[in-house]
Amino acid sequence: MIIVALVLIVSFLIGAIPNGYLITNLVSGMDIRQHGSKNIGATNVGRVIGWKYGFIVLVLDALKGVLPVLFVSLYLPSLVNVNFVPDPLYLPLAAGAISILGHVYTPFLGFRGGKGVATALGVCLTLVPITTVVAIFVFFTVYKISGYVSLGSILASGSMPFIYKIFHIFFNQNNYSLTMLSILICIALLILILHRENIRRLIKGEELKAVGRGKTGDA
Repeated sequence: MIIVALVLIVSFLIGAIPNGYLITNLVSGMDIRQHGSKNIGATNVGRVIGWKYGFIVLVLDALKGVLPVLFVSLYLPSLVNVNFVPDPLYLPLAAGAISILGHVYTPFLGFRGGKGVATALGVCLTLVPITTVVAIFVFFTVYKISGYVSLGSILASGSMPFIYKIFHIFFNQNNYSLTMLSILICIALLILILHRENIRRLIKGEELKAVGRGKTGDA
């Protein structure tokens, strides 16, 4: 249990690494929290210092979700007996969920981090790749039509529980997990809550599209 607790703590700390803040500061000397939408996520980094850096932040933030889940799935069972958990998905999901919370509430920046989309993407891509790829298609479709990254992120995350359920009804009934569905619902709700300001701006028509720089919707 001590090893499991340590792994979960490390998962939180990995998730808490503020890549957007660090890269922006390293490249330009700026505090990303004082520019654009003031968010440390990949979208705001891309607007403020360039999209190639935004892409780097996206990849690094996604890896914060991938690495804890992979480690717990592949290596933790060789270190400790994990038979005390009733569902083998519990520990990987716990590691992934904690890494997302680390990103959102990073202690390195006063417990105010990003909105969790990229890290959640990494977690989901590792655990449910087909569902995640379809959700990515939803994101790009919404973004292409609307121009809003925030709207694409909200609808893509919100679609994942439905995509997961539909896929397993029609194609893979034997691999269905109520635990996984529950986590996807929780992730969608978390991202919805974290985008509440974006939703207000969308309703008021004040959310700017993700072109150029300035006050636009972020992921």
